Amino acid sequence: YEGKITYTESQKILLSSTESTISIPLVMYQRSNKNTCIHQKPQVRQGKCIKKGQILADGAATVEGELALGKNVLVAYMPWEGYNFEDAVLISERLVYEQIYTSFHIRKYEIQTHMTNQGPETITKEIPHLEAHLLRNLDRNGIVM
Repeated sequence: YEGKITYTESQKILLSSTESTISIPLVMYQRSNKNTCIHQKPQVRQGKCIKKGQILADGAATVEGELALGKNVLVAYMPWEGYNFEDAVLISERLVYEQIYTSFHIRKYEIQTHMTNQGPETITKEIPHLEAHLLRNLDRNGIVM
């Protein structure tokens, strides 16, 4: 499929050819089944002509169409204090302090409210008779941050 990019934004790319126009949706900050982040970024600009096989968008595991799964690191895998099952030691603290190995995780939580004899439950930060330091980790809706 060859054509011209008629529109590009973070959520979709429109590709027009002589026969038709197709919309290519892009995924933005969506949770994967392993709680990691799926995010695609367009790599083409509006007005550019593209050919079959050309890269339109990059994701978490690609950079300019090339597979980019991470960085190689030398680690020691050894028993720790007599235990010998799944114990690993990271050799360099620099990997942590310089955030060389970081990841973005998305988790989804659901709660249910119930009907009480005083009316429906409400989720709020306004809880009477509690000191301010006990509420410091709640956002404006009463959800723990």
